[in-house]
Formats: sequence, structure tokens, C-alpha cells
Amino acid sequence: MSDESSVDDSADRAALQELRASHTDRDHVVETLGDAAAEGRLTPEELDERVERALGARTLRELAALTRDLPEQRANPSIPSTDVVKIEKRFGTAEWVGTWLVPRRMEIRLTVGNAKLDFTNAVITHDQLSIDVDLGIGGDLTLITKPGIVVVANDVIVRSMAEIKVRPPQQDPDFPVALRVEVTGQLRGGDLLVRYPKSIR
Repeated sequence: MSDESSVDDSADRAALQELRASHTDRDHVVETLGDAAAEGRLTPEELDERVERALGARTLRELAALTRDLPEQRANPSIPSTDVVKIEKRFGTAEWVGTWLVPRRMEIRLTVGNAKLDFTNAVITHDQLSIDVDLGIGGDLTLITKPGIVVVANDVIVRSMAEIKVRPPQQDPDFPVALRVEVTGQLRGGDLLVRYPKSIR
């Protein structure tokens, strides 16, 4: 993608985030704020302030700002193994980090929010993971991999304003392939980024 196209896409994405918020959009954010307060992430004063701002928000950008620093879902060792994991979020951040069990399939739907799957310390019990994505405007997915994990995204449909960025080598000959991640679906404005952790260059 050229520098000129990147500038145009950024401008278009910013304009789309100025779309008017619906009652459903506001309700989603209020629910997220309530969950965060119950977990001790927000004080009662912060909750009251953010809920008031959410109810009065006019655009998707205003709503996104209220949950940008709040993780909505975090993996932990107690999460049981399952064949299919579904992540469907509007706003906020979903993170699967640390020690978590990699399922056989994941379905990820994001709009105006980010998700991160960190495979660095994940428990891999299958040799293949299928991820079906639907990334709307501002719905970015990051896959943090390591040598031995190969990501294939040849069948992903990339629409306007979206990008796929695969930074690590697809296969390191010094490491046998332990997990093949096949990504399908569509990017309708959100980006898919595949990278190694910062400790691996």
C-alpha cells in the first residue's frame, strides 16, 4: 500500500468513527463499564463519570475513548479447553495472554476495539487452529507468535481501509512447525497484524 493510500485510508477511518452512536452502542459501553467497576478497575466515581459520558455520547469515537484502557476479556490458566471459542466485542479490548489453552477454532468479531492473541506461553495441544474473523472499522486483531508457529491468511478478504501485516518469517527452518494458524473471513476496516514478541527480533 502506498503512502498516499495509507493517508487516505486513515482519513476515511477517522471519518467513519465520527458516525452517530446508537442506543445499542451506548448500552454495550455501559455494560462494559459496569463489569470493569465490579472487577475493581474503576472507582465508583470513575464509573459514574464514564456512564454519564456514555449516555451522552454522540459518536462511536466518543464511546471508544471510554473503554480504551479496559480489557474486557483475559485468558488465564483456569479457562477450560474447548473446540470453539467465540469473541464478539464492540469497543474495549479482548486479550488472551499468558498460559491459555489453544482451541481448534476461534470466531472473532470486532468493531471499534482491539483483540490480542499471544501464543508465546500458550498451551498447544493441536497442530492446527482455524480463526474466522470479521473485523469492522477499528476492529484490529494482533497475533503474537514465535518460531514454530506459522500463520496463513491467503483466503482473507481485505476490503477498503484494511490491511494484513505479517512481520515474522513464515517458517524458520531451525524450528519444526508446532502450530499452523489458518485465518479466513474478512477485514471490513480493521487490520490483522502478525508479529513476534518484542524480545524476538
